[in-house]
Amino acid sequence: MKIKNITLWSIDLTSHETYYMADGKTCATVETHVLCLETDTGLKGWGEVCPIPHYLPAFAKGVPSAITEMAPDILGITPTGIDAPMRKLDGVLIGHAAAKSIVDMALWDLFGKAVNLPLYDLLGGRTRADMPLYHSITCISPDEMARIAREAYATGIRQFQAKLGADQNWEADAERLIKVREAVGPGPLVYGDWNCGASRLQATRTGRAVAYLDVMLEQPCKTLEDCAAVRQATGLPMKIDECAFDLASLLRAHELGCLDAVALKLSKFGGLSAMRRARDLVVHLGAEICAECTWGSDIVTAAALHFAASTPRGSLLNTCDLASYVTPRLCPDAPTRKDGRIAPPQGPGLGVTPDVAVLGDRILELD
Repeated sequence: MKIKNITLWSIDLTSHETYYMADGKTCATVETHVLCLETDTGLKGWGEVCPIPHYLPAFAKGVPSAITEMAPDILGITPTGIDAPMRKLDGVLIGHAAAKSIVDMALWDLFGKAVNLPLYDLLGGRTRADMPLYHSITCISPDEMARIAREAYATGIRQFQAKLGADQNWEADAERLIKVREAVGPGPLVYGDWNCGASRLQATRTGRAVAYLDVMLEQPCKTLEDCAAVRQATGLPMKIDECAFDLASLLRAHELGCLDAVALKLSKFGGLSAMRRARDLVVHLGAEICAECTWGSDIVTAAALHFAASTPRGSLLNTCDLASYVTPRLCPDAPTRKDGRIAPPQGPGLGVTPDVAVLGDRILELD
């Protein structure tokens, strides 16, 4: 069994509401790419990647070019040993983790279908029936953020990410955290996320203003050193996101004392293969994992859910059903949230199949 055909689609995903983040970042309508790798036996493996603007050292329009560059070394792969071909692609194209993640994901989907097993079995075995979700709240007025939190709480959500920093006002950010915390009451997890958009001083002032609350901070600054300084100055636990992208960055965050929790994202690490190695290290270091990706719809969500379902007990903080934040939905057989939790798809491989009518016209086909 060898890969004989590569097909790529581009789809615009529109958020149900615009996401405002620090440092001018927004997420409204963004471009996702869907990849199909077809073998000479007729099996098809699917992947998806959706780099949002100003987040990764990647952009959506670069995905087709990267796939074209790697295509001669993708065609002919036997998709039952994934680490070796992905290492070969690293030699063909240095970097470009986001573009490689879509290939890696499709290879894992093919592997699961070839051996008739769901991905969570291949990634370590299923450790839980379902996983807790967090709900991300756009950075708008504190009262409106509290309203969104209450509405999500009513659906069963018990973990809340409040975006901060859109107006560069540390006092408003403190009010946002206070009001979201009050809206959901004691017990649920609440954390404020600047997406690297705060200075050390701004984040420290916000953190000290809410230090009496049960809250966590997420990636306030652009460097691990500054994030660690904020953690030390405020005494609040820290979740690392943008600065966690390989084993070395995870080790550095641990050494600095700011790795209480970490977002492992497929597009940052280059796919499930690299994420699996990162997970082993994070479990060893004792941090908790948010299993997800940057953005996207049903295919990338399915991959994250399999990863989350196979993460050892005690090490999973939460996961995210990215597809619930956007339209269109790509896969009619994709799972949906229930009572603030979500289960991984059933069936071999990813367990989801996109509706090609929704995907639209192909933008690339190589064989």
